[in-house]
Amino acid sequence: MKTYFSCCCPSLIPSRETARISLLCALIALYMLAGAALFSSLERPAELKAHQLWERRLRDFSYEHNINLEDLKSLLCHYEEARTAGIRAEQGRALWDIHGAFYFVGTVVSTIGFGVTAPITVTGKALLILYGLLGCSATILFFNLFLERVITMLSLLIFTCHRRRIEHSGLQGRTSEGDRNEDWKPSVYQVTFILFVAVLLVACGAASLYSVMEGWTYIQSLYFCFVAFSTVGFGDFVSGQREHHEDTWAYQVANCLLMLLGVCCTYSLFNTIAVIIKQGLDWMLRTLAWVFAGFAKICCNSDHYSNSVFLTLSLLYVLVKMTL
Repeated sequence: MKTYFSCCCPSLIPSRETARISLLCALIALYMLAGAALFSSLERPAELKAHQLWERRLRDFSYEHNINLEDLKSLLCHYEEARTAGIRAEQGRALWDIHGAFYFVGTVVSTIGFGVTAPITVTGKALLILYGLLGCSATILFFNLFLERVITMLSLLIFTCHRRRIEHSGLQGRTSEGDRNEDWKPSVYQVTFILFVAVLLVACGAASLYSVMEGWTYIQSLYFCFVAFSTVGFGDFVSGQREHHEDTWAYQVANCLLMLLGVCCTYSLFNTIAVIIKQGLDWMLRTLAWVFAGFAKICCNSDHYSNSVFLTLSLLYVLVKMTL
């Protein structure tokens, strides 16, 4: 059957990579739908409540100060436009001095993009396209090299421990060179675990600092660390933007170092988790092939199934089997 479909319908047989990416797309779509349903049930009531509270406050303020409601809303629209230029109701640090600009380009090349600062001139917008293209590419290369260094250090550490264990056990002469090389190579699970611990330690330490310096709760600080380190960058919480932070050089340096270390570790962790997910996809494809094979055997030994069902199951089995 497999040979038949290979000869007659080669274009219908997907490759291993095609089957994997199709399965991944389906799982991501289901994951996004589940996330949308979950967050909608959690956040939608709060959104409606916030809208009602805001409308009530606008009406009360308009009535108490004898201000036309439409004029008040027009003023608020102008303020929303001014926020793009860095105007805030509460005075903050300068956004486009050398320190603020350095913070901005850091969020660009790291792909965090908080959205607090954005160029408003046409020249600045055009220049940002070229600047970000080169800067983001170089930063991703740095993250990849960082992951390679982590794996190299883990390999040396595991090799050292393995060699000491052999020396203590007196089996150094009995172990082949190939076996020794296989033993000290770190697995993806070991690397993932170590990177997860590193991200956890950096996030917890950074959250302690941010909760003190920014006045956030510890949970808000942990939330900010994940949003920043994962380069999601919602912009609802941004560190180092208060006016008095311009005079705290130690905090500014610590903030930059924590951002760099957190993004590096988190990016590396995402890469190793992606490898594990890829292994999981391969396992699912093998499981599907095994299930289809079982159905095909049942159809062959039973008279209750029609020929069309048998051919359909056989085709599905061959399509999955050809990808493995």
